[in-house]
Amino acid sequence: MTATPLPSTRVTDAMHHGVIVCDRDESLAQVARLMSEHRVHSVVVGGETGRLWGIVSDLDLVAAAAVRALDEQTAGGTAVTPVVAVAPEHSLQEAAQLMTSYGVAHLVVVEPQTGRPVGVLSTLDLARALAAA
Repeated sequence: MTATPLPSTRVTDAMHHGVIVCDRDESLAQVARLMSEHRVHSVVVGGETGRLWGIVSDLDLVAAAAVRALDEQTAGGTAVTPVVAVAPEHSLQEAAQLMTSYGVAHLVVVEPQTGRPVGVLSTLDLARALAAA
């Protein structure tokens, strides 16, 4: 049995660099458009001060759409909070443990010194890293 390749791979090597951000009062219909236009599975939701506040995933959109029209709901009302974050230099093993512990499919990657979001790591990114090993 071979060891998992995750411990030796860093988050920065597997993540999607850059983030798509929306305001808390943005409609979920607009969030869906952002995801579609940018071909992403999650959008980071900012707070009043521009800081990280939450994250809306495509699965969150599907669940919200089952309740009522997306243009009647906001990103702030749907976002998973607080954001589960990880630093770029952490291992994918640590990231996988965070995802499992918190039951999330996306981690926001933040610069430790500034707390500024620099990317997103998803379970699909972890699967891609495992497949490449």
